[in-house]
Amino acid sequence: MNKVIMVSGPVIVRDNKVLVDISGGDSFWKFCGGQVREGMNLKETAKFKAREELGIEVSLKDEESFIMSLPKPGEEDKDVVLVHFLADYSGEIRLGEEVYEWAWLDIDNLPDNLAPNIRPALRHFGFLE
Repeated sequence: MNKVIMVSGPVIVRDNKVLVDISGGDSFWKFCGGQVREGMNLKETAKFKAREELGIEVSLKDEESFIMSLPKPGEEDKDVVLVHFLADYSGEIRLGEEVYEWAWLDIDNLPDNLAPNIRPALRHFGFLE
């Protein structure tokens, strides 16, 4: 039986740029976010992880969330369900202890080293065709 890992995070876009980071043991750009902890719902997790990873407060917009499921790399018996909410933020970005780098990437010139959910989420929220 497959184990399901629920992950949640905000999608923050300003001036045609998307806020992303590189964290953990990864070498690719991704939205801030992480696994839903016991006692937290998806929206609480998105806000908590933004605060933990980038030191910012997010406000989630009342839009339909983006949901995507992928097999966990290297562990095909596990599925990762990613849930993203369009959001805005306030505060100054300060890197959390597991974040190596953050950037505002130009949506019209995205690099190749992106998490597989970035382009589909940006498409869902109307930033890409």
